[in-house]
Amino acid sequence: MKSVKDVYKIGKGPSSSHTMGPQRAAEIFMKENSSAESFKAILYGSLARTGKGHRTDGAIKEAFFPVPCEVFFDCEKSGLPHENTLDLFAIKNGKTVAEMRVMSVGGGDVEITGRPAAAEENVYPHSTFKDVAAYCKAENIRLSDYVYRFESEEIKTFLSSVWRAMRNEIDEGLNKTGVLPGGLNVERKAKLLFSQRQPGENATTRENRIVCAYAFAASEQNADLGIIVTAPTCGACAVLPAVIRYESEVEKFSEKKILDALAVGGLIGCIIKENASISGAECGCQAEIGSACAMASAALCELFGMSIDQIECAAEVAMEHYLGLTCDPVCGLVQIPCIERNAVAAMRAINCLSLANFLYGTRKISFDLVVKTMYETGKDISRQYKETAEGGLAKNYG
Repeated sequence: MKSVKDVYKIGKGPSSSHTMGPQRAAEIFMKENSSAESFKAILYGSLARTGKGHRTDGAIKEAFFPVPCEVFFDCEKSGLPHENTLDLFAIKNGKTVAEMRVMSVGGGDVEITGRPAAAEENVYPHSTFKDVAAYCKAENIRLSDYVYRFESEEIKTFLSSVWRAMRNEIDEGLNKTGVLPGGLNVERKAKLLFSQRQPGENATTRENRIVCAYAFAASEQNADLGIIVTAPTCGACAVLPAVIRYESEVEKFSEKKILDALAVGGLIGCIIKENASISGAECGCQAEIGSACAMASAALCELFGMSIDQIECAAEVAMEHYLGLTCDPVCGLVQIPCIERNAVAAMRAINCLSLANFLYGTRKISFDLVVKTMYETGKDISRQYKETAEGGLAKNYG
């Protein structure tokens, strides 16, 4: 199983699979074909249908700059190896001299046809929560200790940079107003939420308002092409930082505790990526927001020093109740319903923490089982409900 570094990536929004991934693929292709006079990219599937809204064409052209690149959108091609597939061509003297087929599989990761993943990318000897938990219990260590044991020495420094970037994305979002780009005229709401304290506001109402303000802040930064951290994707980037930021402020947790929580959240993301998918185009929004909520719930449990069984329970409950959630971005933008979904999922993660605290001993469903179910459910969801902007709210809006 891969490193938690594979889950947390610091980069520009609005989409890890539609901007980060294709841009990364273009950079690889550009480096391999530096003498090309021009390039061509053909986007298929979800990349073609929502590429304009996600700024996919701009991300690719930016990667090839200053060499010109034409980008084409093919919405008709079928039989694709992945819902996010693109072909890249290098052109010299009017002829194609190289080509590469790429699948953008989520979280900014890409798979290139004919190129196996490097074996050294796997850092963990286990791939399921069951096996990880059994190892930790046998060794009498926490899940965060498991991460530190198998990752490289600089993992804490990396997690510290992740936490710094998460705080920055929230801070920047809280201080901005105006309308988000893309044509939907969606107004930024984070600053309003954060500042509009109600008269006589009780603790529960304040928690809801502040957590949602933090989630809106990060999501709005993502929608505005700001620098954010995938957790596990751009579209679901706000859930985990919102709850960790809020609880760390209320409970005055140390940075060590926060990094431990990020380590556990990242581990949950790794397990999901290994055994299912975090791609909305492949499995719907359950793979993005559902995964983010599971990561945030597990991270919260670690933050509060809860047991491995309680952590599993919280992550399982979080994922279970997002099963079947569709990905239907209006106009292909990561705005409606994506921004609000991050806020709702952040509050749900706090609910999962409470449920796990009391009910973990009575649960019947394992985390591994719900991850398997999410993947099977995602594969069964109709194509128009998987980041194509052809179904659901995207179809009926306006």
